[in-house]
Amino acid sequence: MRKFVLFTVIFILITSCIMVAPVYQFFSHRGDVPMPPWGYVTIPAESPRFSQVEDDRYPQAAGKATETLEEHRQNINSPGISAAVAIEGKLVWAGGSGWADIEAGKPVSKLTQFRIGSTSKALTSTLLARLVQENILGLDTPLATMDVGNLNPGWRNITARQLASHMAGLPHYGDSTEWTGLYRFMTLNTRYEDVLDAVHLFDDSDLLFAPGEDFSYSSLGTVLLSAVMQEAANVPYRQLMQTEVLEPLGMEHTYAEPPVGKATADMARFYWRSDESKPIVRPWRDVDLSHRLAGGGFVSTPSDLVKLGLGFIDNRFISADVRKQFWTTQTLNNGEENEQHYAIGWRVPTYEYGEGIGGLMLANHGGVSRGSQSWLMVIPQYKMALAVNINANTETFWDFGSVSTELARIFIKVQQQSKPK
Repeated sequence: MRKFVLFTVIFILITSCIMVAPVYQFFSHRGDVPMPPWGYVTIPAESPRFSQVEDDRYPQAAGKATETLEEHRQNINSPGISAAVAIEGKLVWAGGSGWADIEAGKPVSKLTQFRIGSTSKALTSTLLARLVQENILGLDTPLATMDVGNLNPGWRNITARQLASHMAGLPHYGDSTEWTGLYRFMTLNTRYEDVLDAVHLFDDSDLLFAPGEDFSYSSLGTVLLSAVMQEAANVPYRQLMQTEVLEPLGMEHTYAEPPVGKATADMARFYWRSDESKPIVRPWRDVDLSHRLAGGGFVSTPSDLVKLGLGFIDNRFISADVRKQFWTTQTLNNGEENEQHYAIGWRVPTYEYGEGIGGLMLANHGGVSRGSQSWLMVIPQYKMALAVNINANTETFWDFGSVSTELARIFIKVQQQSKPK
């Protein structure tokens, strides 16, 4: 009897540790509880750089852009940074500085892959645009007319448009009221190969509001959208993305992040830090982000991401009519524009670039992931796409993303100077 009790106690303790450890890791990486004092590394003071010029009109711009990137990397104390600029249908420059993996002494290169977080939504929006263009899925078709598994009855009137523009009423990760899903969102140690399996993590959760009545940013809504597209096309979401977007655009280095322990040779190592004013970081814990694939689970490179941007302004890939729909700020049921000027999978503000350039419409999507941040923007007026990635997090997103405006100015000025007067 004593042996049985001892065995039971040991079993309970081990099981509790297995269940609680990932939760502790979740909160420690958020800064809510102390991180263990070991495991830190210092970012080397000397940083390798690379700059690859693909167009002979831009050698000086490339040099200035590379210097700008390195200065920015030092300012935000990121281990590595990488960027790319594409203009008029082709890549013109790729550059970066710092380390893809500090411990291994591996520098950032053009092929270094980063987690792109919510920039994945621009990928998913592009797939949706393709399906709309091919009359496979209507933006305003309610889920009630489709067979998307045994889902929440409250979702019957939700449309693809509302899911892609965050007006469906679905919660974001932390607002979900389904406890099993909440636990999985914290542990991040389960693999989901089918997007519908991931939907079941939150399909009993309450809606925040009736569809179309308000705006609330929701990556879970994008996950549900991926299941809707999968059902409409009768093709698995990952396969759809491959055949409709990645292959046509030649995005060979973009895909769902591999399972834990199976990272590609080009994958960056991702880092956590408590104080971005200091060059001290620690490797991020191993996580599986497959449950959020469509809304935040892809990996890519800046040189691949600008292909996505160029593709969206190529009439052969996305028609002008469909592009106009997807890059128009969406309105609520009362006719008012949503508070974030969010379109269909993209933000579309007008940004002021200053004297000599002025205000420009800027289609964009940023992303924050575990130990990584991403930014993709498209400036249609200059037929330009620009992407930047780092393998760390900043406290304020624009502390990272602001470098994109300076890079854009550098290349826009060359375009202006090269135009016939």
